[in-house]
Amino acid sequence: MNVGVAHSEVNPNTRVMNSRGIWLTYLLLTVVLHIVLLSIPFLSVPLVWTLTNVIHNLAMYLFLHTVKGTPFETPDQGKARLLTHWEQMDYGVQFTSSRKFLTISPIIL
Repeated sequence: MNVGVAHSEVNPNTRVMNSRGIWLTYLLLTVVLHIVLLSIPFLSVPLVWTLTNVIHNLAMYLFLHTVKGTPFETPDQGKARLLTHWEQMDYGVQFTSSRKFLTISPIIL
């Protein structure tokens, strides 16, 4: 018996970036990181922007392109465990709004 795995998606990882409020949460977490770094007294503003950019890019690289699998138990017979989150996102369809958002946000940062 599988308890706690009742969801409508075969792999919920595919729809995470399209869920309600996730883009705003992503932006707010980036702003919070920047404000926390600004609160360190001996760091200059240009250094804080650089650190924000580097920390953001390292975290996104790790979460999107390095970690494979899914935190959910999926009934896809193990297909998702070989894919990164970027490969799973939007069922692998390129140029979706969430992929464009995640591509443009580091460029703007």
